[in-house]
Parts: sequence; C-alpha cells; structure tokens
Amino acid sequence: MLKIFTTQLSGYFKRIEEKEEFNIEDAARLLSQAIVGDGNVYVYGAREMKSVMFEALESEEPLQGAKPLLTMENLDNVTPADRVLLVSRFSDDQESIIIAKKLAEKSIPLVGMSALRASEDETLDQVVDVHIDTKLTKPLIPDEEGNRYGFPAVMTSLYAYYAVSLTMKEIISEYE
Repeated sequence: MLKIFTTQLSGYFKRIEEKEEFNIEDAARLLSQAIVGDGNVYVYGAREMKSVMFEALESEEPLQGAKPLLTMENLDNVTPADRVLLVSRFSDDQESIIIAKKLAEKSIPLVGMSALRASEDETLDQVVDVHIDTKLTKPLIPDEEGNRYGFPAVMTSLYAYYAVSLTMKEIISEYE
C-alpha cells in the first residue's frame, strides 16, 4: 500500500511541477510584489488547508511578510499594497470564493491554490488573478471493493506552496 501511495503522490508532485510551472512563476511574482513593496502577504487556508497557512507563518522558514487571514473581519485590514494567497481543497469551495470576491472588489491581487473540479457555479480559478491547480480530486489507493482511500490534499498543496515560496526567494533575492 505504501509503495502505491508513494508512487501516486510522486506522480501528482511531478504533474504540478510540469503543468503549473507558469502559474507558479506568476504567483511568485505577484506575491513578491508585496514583499519588495510596502505590503504583506495574507494567507488563508480553508479547513485542513490551514496547515499551509501555518507553514507560511510558523515554520522553520516562514514566508517573509506573511500574515494570517483568519476571518471575514480580517478582510478590512487588507490593502491594495498587500497580496493574498487563498488555499482550499477544491476550486468550488464556497467560503474561499466568497472571500476572493470580496477581496477582488477591493482590487486586492489574489493567488488561489486548489484542485480544479468541474462545477456549473463560479470556481476559485475564475475569481483570482493567478491559480495553481493542485490536481488531487480523488483518493490515491484503490481497494478490492472498488473504493478509494488516501487523500493527501494537504501534501499536494504544501508542495505547490513550496514551489511558490522557493520561486519567491529567487525573485526577492534579485531585489536585495
């Protein structure tokens, strides 16, 4: 089981690296603007994606200029000099879409990170300036009854976050 999980997860990392390369670069450039300017990078994580927010804020290598975006009341603190990273499991997460719309109304540049999922309703990738598809829409491991389990959405999101964060470090170092 672990071998299947590892192989499948590695495949998702590779797909993110290959298919989201330009979006990762665009996201890093957009977020870096706040750091080299007078702004902050606010990070919002829906449900389990708070782990990405905590990684940006509390890890051994926190994201420079990062601040938490925890509630709707925090939205008033965000200014056009700031940038926002919104992370959700799926692109149809309604809470993330509502937050993105409110920030877009204030002309706040936004980066979204979620797995694209077909929806007749508006999705996060349609509201943000740059979107990174984390690709994972179903569990990785099949069982003998045809069910699937092992849904490492946090891991694929953290991989995408690190791709952006490392690219940001390169961009910011050019300004120092």
